[in-house]
Amino acid sequence: MTATPLRVGLIGYGLAGSVFHAPLIAATEGLALDTVVTSNPERQQQARAEFPDVTLAATAEELFDRADALDLVVVASPNKTHVPLATAALKAGLPVVVDKPVAGTAAEARTLAALAEERGLLLSVFQNRRWDNDFLTLRRLLAEGELGDAWRFESRFERWRPQPKGGWRESGDPAEIGGLLYDLGSHVVDQALVLFGPVTEVYAETDIRRPGAETDDDTFIALTHASGVRSHLYVSATAAQLGPRFRVLGSRAGYVKYGLDPQEAALREGSRPGTVADWGAEDQSLWGRIGSGESPLTGGGTPVPTLPGDYPAYYAAVADAVRGTGPNPVTALEAAAALDVLEAARRSARDKVTVTL
Repeated sequence: MTATPLRVGLIGYGLAGSVFHAPLIAATEGLALDTVVTSNPERQQQARAEFPDVTLAATAEELFDRADALDLVVVASPNKTHVPLATAALKAGLPVVVDKPVAGTAAEARTLAALAEERGLLLSVFQNRRWDNDFLTLRRLLAEGELGDAWRFESRFERWRPQPKGGWRESGDPAEIGGLLYDLGSHVVDQALVLFGPVTEVYAETDIRRPGAETDDDTFIALTHASGVRSHLYVSATAAQLGPRFRVLGSRAGYVKYGLDPQEAALREGSRPGTVADWGAEDQSLWGRIGSGESPLTGGGTPVPTLPGDYPAYYAAVADAVRGTGPNPVTALEAAAALDVLEAARRSARDKVTVTL
């Protein structure tokens, strides 16, 4: 028999809620999008158009008043609301998924993790970039020893947005937890920790480049891992020429990959997992190359087929975890470890020092 789908309440229907969470929840076997919380009339109309059977709520309090009718809450609202809303959901007896960053500080993340453990509830963090096509491919290459011993990991999440767009993500108010360090930085730091383990030293440079910008829009982070690997991580909204997404150098070979995983663009355009046969696949022209002694841009190395990206795997794992048949795909303690690094990076950039963890 097929298990009754878990009923999901989604708080927030902006970019994160409408582009990522709602479509992925709806596409996951064993999950059903039950309620969307947004007070914005246009977003309510959008949610109703995309999911005609969904219940709409204007406030999170309305959702928590119906806690007995739900099995999981997803917090996809602005960063500053993550901790209070996740806390309220856990106290209402509901498992929770929180978009990254789970909190503004590692201490807050660990407090949330302790509350979830005390209540015996799932608390998972949406780190979807662990299921990017290039990241899955790189993990396979490292696991199979194709690069030898990894020495240096270069990761870039760069954009060309010379004019600030405004909104809370670009606010200079520290309470908003905006800026690229905590936005795109949450992704690249998490990936580095998954690949190469704990960090012992952090050095960072953050800049505000664009006229009118209020918070960091061009940031570099250098990590020294306990394993000896060095990670050089770049996040920028001011990159007029985009560098490789990954450049990984090892004792045997290097791997260079350009281009961003296609899943976000597909979701933005309205494509949905399960409706296309080749979800997450990319054109062969974008495959990375592995080799030594030459540049991939002059034909060096051998093309490596990119594994398909698989964002749906995250929510499939969440469904299993809620049912007790699988592990939490991204724990709050893992997110706290990434926040330790982000906090150290902020201090490093501010005080112009290298921070030891």
